[in-house]
Amino acid sequence: MDHFPTNWGNPRSEDVDSYNTYPVASHMGTVPHSVRQIAGFGHAAGHPTSHTQQPVVTGTSVLGIKFNGGVMMAADNLASYGSLARFRDVERLHQVADFTVLGASGDMSDYQYVKHLLDSQMIKEYNADDGHTLATPNIYEYLWRVMYNRRSKMNPLWNTFVLGGVHKGEGFLGAIDLKGTPYQSPSIATGFGSHLAQPILRKEIETRGGEGNISEQDAEDILKKCMKVLFYRDARSMNKFQLARITADGVKISEPMSVETEWAFAEKIRGYGA
Repeated sequence: MDHFPTNWGNPRSEDVDSYNTYPVASHMGTVPHSVRQIAGFGHAAGHPTSHTQQPVVTGTSVLGIKFNGGVMMAADNLASYGSLARFRDVERLHQVADFTVLGASGDMSDYQYVKHLLDSQMIKEYNADDGHTLATPNIYEYLWRVMYNRRSKMNPLWNTFVLGGVHKGEGFLGAIDLKGTPYQSPSIATGFGSHLAQPILRKEIETRGGEGNISEQDAEDILKKCMKVLFYRDARSMNKFQLARITADGVKISEPMSVETEWAFAEKIRGYGA
């Protein structure tokens, strides 16, 4: 109801009526065209649908490498607000199942959404109580379909996911980008790590003659080396990270750790400091 006498007898504007609680779009079918022209589409429900154009709070690289008996992954605990190192205690490695870990780079809100999707799916499987559970390849294909579905709607989830696990005694390591493109490899690195860490990972695997010759301790040392390089060179990284070990015995995600760094060489860089 419009309480202003000057507007009595005139079509009211839905945009300025403080007593109206219904969006224009919810009952536009019953409103004459002339009134719709006057009222307009001021509410959110009447505007064109808008999608995320760029991520806001983001995480950087996720690393993964196969070793003899399983898979090891690494990701730091920083979520950046633009270029600001805003959230410093974010866990970007998430255990999905008994032998599966999800790592995420990119938008953190989309990552939370995907975590909710996967956890809900695992609960449904558990409640079915049919003796079957989703293995790592099954979860990988499900996530692949989710990412491709959102990409096809022109509203992608702004992430690159790394899924590591053990299936039938063998390590499984795969990645899926925001376009829904899946690929598997003995070593995977997302974000800036695809430029800085991936060459190191590939060289270490090649030098040792394949991932079958890499021990669990070797994998840990290699990932720590890569995380140190990323901390030196990636402005969105942080010297606080976690490692996830996935073997036939299950999943173990470490507490946050750091590596020793050396910055004395920076004094000799021209233009650095005083």
